Amino acid sequence: MAQIEKKVGLLRKSSASKKPLKEKVVLMYDEIFTKEDPTKSNPRFWEELFLMKVNIEYLESKLESLDGEELMKQKDNINSLFQHCIQTLGAEHQIRVVNSLQTLCALIRGVHQKNKPTSGFDIINMLMGFDKAELRMKNLMESLDVLLCGEGSESLKSLCLKLLLCLVTVTDNISQNTILEYVMINSIFEAILQILSSPPSRREHGYDAVVLLALLVNYRKYESVNPYIVKLSIVDDESTLNGMGLVIAHALFEYNRQYKDKEEENQTGFFSTLTNMVGSMFIADADEKISVQTNEAILLALYEAVHLNRNFITVLAQSHPEMGLAPVPISPVPASPTSPLGTTPPSSDVISPTELPLDADVQTSNLLITFLKYSSIVMQDTKDEHRLNSGKLCLIILTCIAEANLMVEFIVTHMMKEFPMDLYTRCIQIIHKLLCYQKKCRVRLHYTWRELWSALINLLKFLMSNETVLLAKHNVFSLALMVVNLFNMFITYGDTFLPTPSSYDELYYEIIRMHQIFDNLYSMVLRLSTSAGQWKEPASKVTHALVNIRAIINHFNPKIESYAAVNHISQLSEEQVLEVVRSNYDTLTLKLQDGLDQYERYSEQHKEAAFFKELARSISINVRKNLAVNTLSQQILLKEFSTIS
Repeated sequence: MAQIEKKVGLLRKSSASKKPLKEKVVLMYDEIFTKEDPTKSNPRFWEELFLMKVNIEYLESKLESLDGEELMKQKDNINSLFQHCIQTLGAEHQIRVVNSLQTLCALIRGVHQKNKPTSGFDIINMLMGFDKAELRMKNLMESLDVLLCGEGSESLKSLCLKLLLCLVTVTDNISQNTILEYVMINSIFEAILQILSSPPSRREHGYDAVVLLALLVNYRKYESVNPYIVKLSIVDDESTLNGMGLVIAHALFEYNRQYKDKEEENQTGFFSTLTNMVGSMFIADADEKISVQTNEAILLALYEAVHLNRNFITVLAQSHPEMGLAPVPISPVPASPTSPLGTTPPSSDVISPTELPLDADVQTSNLLITFLKYSSIVMQDTKDEHRLNSGKLCLIILTCIAEANLMVEFIVTHMMKEFPMDLYTRCIQIIHKLLCYQKKCRVRLHYTWRELWSALINLLKFLMSNETVLLAKHNVFSLALMVVNLFNMFITYGDTFLPTPSSYDELYYEIIRMHQIFDNLYSMVLRLSTSAGQWKEPASKVTHALVNIRAIINHFNPKIESYAAVNHISQLSEEQVLEVVRSNYDTLTLKLQDGLDQYERYSEQHKEAAFFKELARSISINVRKNLAVNTLSQQILLKEFSTIS
């Protein structure tokens, strides 16, 4: 028996003597694009079409093969196909609904790919016609809402989300996608929340729902009132917020797990020993050894939740079992084809088949811990653009929920010639906000503050050592001023938030011990502040900010030297220096500095609008690139539909 081959809708026998045969669905597509009304020759044309397995590749290529003028001639036919797809979404036969969803995806993608240079309004006209667009989109969004909120097939719900993601990401800049105006008017926000609040739906569709919401929130967020922003900001349902947190936590956890797995693969005995010997500071300039693709979409979703919704902050600390540690029940889950026409996240990005139960013997974690681990990994190497964006977004998120330990690690490990000035600025701002909070609330955090002081002093040393290179690209004095003012914050208010009186003594000890760095910094800024040039004013600000640090050094150093001379000690121990410090506080005079505990509140629109526009653009491109175009297996669908009561 001769073998049959299939390629883009063509069926042909291996014998060269036979003419290629086309699938029936392909012939029907051709009829749509060659006749005014295909129902004239076949009254049941549309009913039959949506019973046929969709050939997405052929339909898209057919649209792509038409030039602009030919496409305009086919506008009525395309409008008709679009209309019948929407009408079929209400059909009782679910195979027809599946086929209409996939056909809509192919139509939207095909028309947009062909009309990239044209405006969005032309696209609307091509798909629906200007006069019918509002009604068509209203019907489409209402049908999708019914399917997403109903008790029907999980495959249908999955395809609805894929279609919405396809609709949102057809343009690189989602704010230029004018079709989304209709998605704003006909909101599906409640349907997304329902998916996130229900454990079964969340397991199947949580990832796509969260990514879709993050993208919709970023549609023209600075130019007009976005209803998705307004609604997300007032969500207070605990199950919904926790559901969103679980989806985000799982995606970040899987990234961390993949990194750990790769790290273990690469961790040979020699490499491990060498790393420990050389130290992490030099790893920052080394070639990237371990690479796991970052997930900016899920990170953007976390940012929007933290930034917009006050209630979400409690989700960060909500305990849940450490994913991957609890055993997953073996009971099989019906295969659900979630990949066609949508963002197919890595299998790791989908919530595990069952909700993990809390158990005393299971190690627990929370979203904040998982996020901090993710941030720590991402910020190890920020040379790649995606990792740089992820690192920046992590720091922006941390600006809202501040944590100091990770900041110390970042400061120490990123002193390199390609200096990430913006990231360092955010890092220092986060530490400052945390200190302001501690001072205001009198919180005494039991933390090894010496690590932070040492990191900050080494940062100042790095800035001075690379003055010529860095000044050619950055205003390093703004960063130096921020670092110096952190020390001023400790000097002025440290007694209100440092854990013990001895911690305050240790602060003075570190300043005195490393006085040469502060002396060198003063010489550098004094030199530039007393000469004409672009750095005169910023250098002068650092000069004034150093007044109390220099007072401490000039006050205690002579007394330490005198103590050593009187006691005939060539080199004093730390305890001996601390003894001198404690006994000479009363004669120290410091200048009161105003505004140290004041900071500029975070504002996305004024400072980060360009970053988030470009980030949303990058995510849109990535989501669209990962939209699968293969159709669902009819056999799987029939099996699934047969089990639905």
